[in-house]
Amino acid sequence: MAKKWVYLFTEGSAEMKNLLGGKGANLAEMTNLGLPVPQGFTITTEACTQYYEDGKVINDEIMEQIMEYITKMEDITGMKFGDKENPLLVSVRSGSRASMPGMMDTILNLGLNEDVVEVLAAKSGNPRWAWDCYRRFIQMFSDVVMEVGKKYFEELIDKMKEEKGIEQDVDLTAEDLKELANQFKAEYKKKLGEEFPADPKVQLMESVKAVFRSWDNPRANVYRRDNDIPYSWGTAVNVQMMAFGNMGDTSGTGVAFTRDPATGEKHLMGEFLINAQGEDVVAGIRTPQKIEQLKEVMPEVYEQFIGVCHTLENHYRDMQDMEFTIQDKKLYMLQTRNGKRTAKAALTIACDLVDEGMITEEKAVRMIDPRNLDTLLHPQFDTEALKKTEPVGKALAASPGAACGKIVFTAEDAKAWHEKGEKVVLVRLETSPEDIEGMKAAQGILTVRGGMTSHAAVVARGMGTCCVSGCSEIAMDEENKKFTLAGKEYHEGDWLSLDGSTGKIYDGIIPTVDAAIVGEFGRIMAWTDKYRKLKVRTNADTPEDAKKARELGAEGIGLCRTEHMFFEGDRIDAFREMICSDTVEEREAALEKILPVQQGDFEKLYEALEGNPVTIRFLDPPLHEFVPTEEEDIKKLADTQGKTVEQIKTIIDSLHEFNPMMGHRGCRLAVTYPEIAKMQTKAVIRAAINVQKAHADWKVCPEIMIPLISDDKELKFVKKIVVETADAEIAAAGIELKYEVGTMIEIPRACITADVIAKDAEFFCFGTNDLTQMTYGFSRDDAGKFLNAYYDTKIFENDPFAKLDQVGVGKLMETAIQLGKSVRPDMHVGICGEHGGDPSSVEFCHKIGLDYVSCSPFRVPIAKLAAAQAALNEK
Repeated sequence: MAKKWVYLFTEGSAEMKNLLGGKGANLAEMTNLGLPVPQGFTITTEACTQYYEDGKVINDEIMEQIMEYITKMEDITGMKFGDKENPLLVSVRSGSRASMPGMMDTILNLGLNEDVVEVLAAKSGNPRWAWDCYRRFIQMFSDVVMEVGKKYFEELIDKMKEEKGIEQDVDLTAEDLKELANQFKAEYKKKLGEEFPADPKVQLMESVKAVFRSWDNPRANVYRRDNDIPYSWGTAVNVQMMAFGNMGDTSGTGVAFTRDPATGEKHLMGEFLINAQGEDVVAGIRTPQKIEQLKEVMPEVYEQFIGVCHTLENHYRDMQDMEFTIQDKKLYMLQTRNGKRTAKAALTIACDLVDEGMITEEKAVRMIDPRNLDTLLHPQFDTEALKKTEPVGKALAASPGAACGKIVFTAEDAKAWHEKGEKVVLVRLETSPEDIEGMKAAQGILTVRGGMTSHAAVVARGMGTCCVSGCSEIAMDEENKKFTLAGKEYHEGDWLSLDGSTGKIYDGIIPTVDAAIVGEFGRIMAWTDKYRKLKVRTNADTPEDAKKARELGAEGIGLCRTEHMFFEGDRIDAFREMICSDTVEEREAALEKILPVQQGDFEKLYEALEGNPVTIRFLDPPLHEFVPTEEEDIKKLADTQGKTVEQIKTIIDSLHEFNPMMGHRGCRLAVTYPEIAKMQTKAVIRAAINVQKAHADWKVCPEIMIPLISDDKELKFVKKIVVETADAEIAAAGIELKYEVGTMIEIPRACITADVIAKDAEFFCFGTNDLTQMTYGFSRDDAGKFLNAYYDTKIFENDPFAKLDQVGVGKLMETAIQLGKSVRPDMHVGICGEHGGDPSSVEFCHKIGLDYVSCSPFRVPIAKLAAAQAALNEK
């Protein structure tokens, strides 16, 4: 039996969303509920996928079924395509299973031609309406299906209104509209070299193909990537009998929400236009009226509509976003869907629905999009101001929030200007660890290079600072402190606004609104704690970050990057002395200066975490990241070391590596310079001893993590140094203190030899930034140069550094867990790469049996919600 590619609205239901798309499934559901829905049929999402598989052609089988269903629709409606007595007109709309705003514009009034328009004019006694429908159809079909820009048609309308001395489209007469329709057809022929199609079936098939094509347009591809919607889903096509809102003063069209989508308050909110068609409301050509005013204009219709709203909200048990048309005082429902809402509204609606007895707590947790929470935790731009401003550029939305400040080009300037009370935006080619203080001082960070896991992106997310990265359109001139973007030259001190949630860059000042964590937030978080199995820790390098993360519900530190601590104050000087030392003794003397400050940092972290676990990663980056680059700093270091500037420069040059990410870093530093590991162990253990003594009721158990292990013998070597040093410190203190030594799994070889490594490692933590980099053989800082080509050619659907590659990297993780636990069943396993805060990656971590995820402080609530949803989805 042939596969079914087309369904009447009476054959579908809400459960068939994957096949019929959201719009088609809901039209079928409203039909089943007995609501007034103009009838029609849905061409399935599978037909779209087949269209692409067949080389962008609608095959004979699908074509045959569409024709069969046109006949069925004609029988149901008692009208026929192209008929001289009772012509059928339809709308064509796209509808994928996930709502994708603005993907494909609607086509209305399909089925019109020169003959049919005359029939409609005569039968209705309303020629103005008939010709208005026809000129709209020509305009939409030309724009949406044939991609002749709508501006050409709008220019013709404006010209005619000017000639007639009128302001509004509604003041054009039937004759004017007839003239316009002919002008439109002439414009169509001029642009495309062929006549406007008169056969309704040709019009329909061209429109169906246009809907399928729109699934692969650049706008749709970007939206899908940002919202984790797979390309393979495809879109459905809905063909529906027309209901006309433009038949005069007893007709109209509108959109409405059953609750306020901005605040979540329980009251009907919407707009309508008299004598208009659907796109008029959204296009903003005329100012619509508030939905309440419908009560005065058509009281019976208003009462009926209120009843429909109650029916739909009670049925779907969620806030509904509806489109409707009134044709000569008769109400028709054209769409309903769970409405898009702000994060604040999402929390309010979820809690209200629970309080109203409409849904359970589990459903409330499930219905909130974790990514939405970002906006609650960071400042945002004022939405009204944003609407009036065009962006000058767009790059990667690396760290959410809104920032507005004066441009500075160096970390030093950022810090200095900040101290003078100025708000600054730091613009760099790329950032490095030594920029950390400037990054802290800035409202926002903009980089020309780097991806979602570049230094700037990772650090900014950790600090909760807005960051837009990888804006390659910028022509940078750092030396002269200026850059060019969108044809304008920007200098130090010019104002710039960044939206880290969208990646958009704006010229000048846009006012921001502070983040507000609302009352419902705590309630929702309490529910997530009830249902999730995964623990959520944070990546934090400073006591401030750790405190913030604890406030947001973190249950420990999964990654403390000790290298970030070396850039505070003058401790970098001592570290540089260590790097430029000639003997072990000189190195130890320099490290001795750092020891007390490292110890102090760790004590503050333990205090902030109140006995919860703290994982401290030993030094990881290559040493060249710590050496001075400015002449003044090089001279200072030379004087301290009793060396010449030339000698220091030679040492710096010797640290240069061709591929530093795979060079002298991680555990390799501890193998070469064991004294670094000794100093860090002393700092960790001494801090733990002091905090344990001060808080007898806490259980302080440091977790020391050795990075970048590829061979078990490396771990054995470094662990021996750690254990000997730690045990000596504990014995000297005369105290009982437990500690663990584990490793960061970030090299593929470590994953496939995890059973051997687990003999010495007491825990594993996946560093998926490096593991992704090593598995793909991509440099994460350079991948941005070619990833767009990978998206365009459908090799990749998303950035593997932002969303965990579950097929390749995921398989390595599963292998490592199975092998590791076969040797050490009680070992705890976590993840501390940037993926720890990505909802789909969190779900995968739950599935493969991780004990915890660790993410930047501001992503903790997102990870908690995603973990609860993963647990509930398993039920």
